[in-house]
Amino acid sequence: MKRELIKKAEIKLVGLSARTNNKAELDPQTAKIRGLIERFWFMNLAAQIQNRANPGVALSVYTDYETDEHGDYTYFIGEEVSAFEKLPSDMSSLTIPAAQYQKFTTASGSIPEIVIQAWQEIWQMTAVDLGGQRAYQADFELYDQRASDLNNASLDIYIGLK
Repeated sequence: MKRELIKKAEIKLVGLSARTNNKAELDPQTAKIRGLIERFWFMNLAAQIQNRANPGVALSVYTDYETDEHGDYTYFIGEEVSAFEKLPSDMSSLTIPAAQYQKFTTASGSIPEIVIQAWQEIWQMTAVDLGGQRAYQADFELYDQRASDLNNASLDIYIGLK
């Protein structure tokens, strides 16, 4: 994976969220992320969001970590907005604070395989590999036009650093 150390400004998002953990996500009976993703995309919920900053660019965010990647966290999928106004009743807001990130760009391939492979590589990395200690404040995947073909996609994964 290509990588780049980058600073990002605060990001305001509107979308869907659920509390989960990686163990629960391995079991289809308890997994929540896939259902949220399908609901967000297949019901075209982004079209209901006011003040969309980058229409068609979605972020999948992992935040509010209990401990680290082994504990509970909040998963959020949505789009960036310029302001929080008139939130749809079934959606929530999230603000990712300004921070430093290690940005990884995946190779091309099919989703979800490239996402799973990228995270497995990231989880094996040391602080030296990452360019710093993970902050466990907010990590996110950015799905733009490069991810429109699910069988030949590429995306960026941002890992928040202390």
